[in-house]
This record gives sequence, C-alpha cells and structure tokens, in this order.
Amino acid sequence: MSTFDLDIKFVRKLAELLKETGLTEIEYAEGDKRIRCVGAHAPVQHVIAAPTAAASAASVVAPATPAPVVAEGTPVTSPMVGTVYLSPEPGAPAFIKVGDKVKQGDTLLIIEAMKVMNPIKAPASGTIAELLVTDAKPVEFGETLVVIG
Repeated sequence: MSTFDLDIKFVRKLAELLKETGLTEIEYAEGDKRIRCVGAHAPVQHVIAAPTAAASAASVVAPATPAPVVAEGTPVTSPMVGTVYLSPEPGAPAFIKVGDKVKQGDTLLIIEAMKVMNPIKAPASGTIAELLVTDAKPVEFGETLVVIG
C-alpha cells in the first residue's frame, strides 16, 4: 500500500473555501491521489482517500437530517448544485409563486452553476403547491425546489 502524504494546511484551505463560497463539496486530484472535502449544514467534514486500490480509505459520513415536509404533487428537484434565482433578473417579478398555474415546459426558476444560467422547466402542468427555496440561495443536487399539485 502506498503512503499518502497529507498537507493539513491545504485541507484547511479547502475547508475554508467551502465555507466562503457556500459550496457543499470540493474535490482535488493529483495523479492517483485525491482529497475530497464535504461540507454539510453542520461543520465541514472531510473525506480523504488514498489511491483507489486502497480499500481502507478514511471517511466521515454526514449525520442524517430529517427531510422537510413536502406537499403532495409532482416534486421538481435540482438537477445540479448552484445558486437559485426566482426571477429572470434582479428586480423583475418572480417566475412563479404559490398558487400560480403552470404548463409543462414553463420556466419555474433559474439555477446558476459555473456562471451559466440554467432554466428549470415544469415537468408537468398544474398549480404551484409549494415553493421550497429562496432567491439567491445555494441548492444541492436532488434538492426539492418546487411542488406542482
């Protein structure tokens, strides 16, 4: 088994970067070695893995958090990690609000990821039953954004 020299200062810089940017995860790879820092809503947690052949990689798993209560209907989940925007530009009216009727394909919100604005479309027609995100806040992959009833 090969050794894995760990630069603690570098890991701390990655953890600080998580806090500063609001990102939930950062991974750095060099050759067959990689460092992955995963943050949660709790303090930052670290997962460090040696080369893939090593089966005894150290890991810390985030504690389970209870899922929020979501209204019945069609959940619209985030296809990526990014920042959610509820309107097309600052000061403009929101795309949707609770109680609005939407058609399949209507834009519900925008997620900015890596400086690209990604419109999130309604997968089905219906009424907005619940809006679970707030403007200009980070969202996770798979997080429920909206429920269409």
